Amino acid sequence: MTDTTKKRPEFRNINMLTDLPGYRFPVAAILSILHRASGLVMFFLLPFVVWLLDTSISSEYSYARFTAAFNTGAGIFAGWFIKLAVLALIWAYLHHFCAGLRHIWMDVSHKSVNKEFGKSSAIVCFAISLALTAILGAKLFGLY
Repeated sequence: MTDTTKKRPEFRNINMLTDLPGYRFPVAAILSILHRASGLVMFFLLPFVVWLLDTSISSEYSYARFTAAFNTGAGIFAGWFIKLAVLALIWAYLHHFCAGLRHIWMDVSHKSVNKEFGKSSAIVCFAISLALTAILGAKLFGLY
């Protein structure tokens, strides 16, 4: 009796440079990795958030300086660079929030932990977070 099924490749010692580029991550894995990355972005941009809050509520002069930073820049950073940093922060927050709700839902509802739900919920999380980021980014860059 011959076995006609194709043998799956065995990876014992994975070479990062040759084996990983050919590996396709599932959508749920990409969402999970980006969930961690968005948490890191929010953590590292926390001093920037504190500066934004401080300059926006200290006084009328600091608020004018705050709004001018988005148009003309602040220090060595151009205005468009500050807007990109804020856009990265907006994406990080929205992605982390949506993916966090997905993780909480999967922890609470044990019936929804399967491959199909993982894929569909990851796609929904990506769609919601990217759509909201695009809407808020358009507002940030003055498109409406």
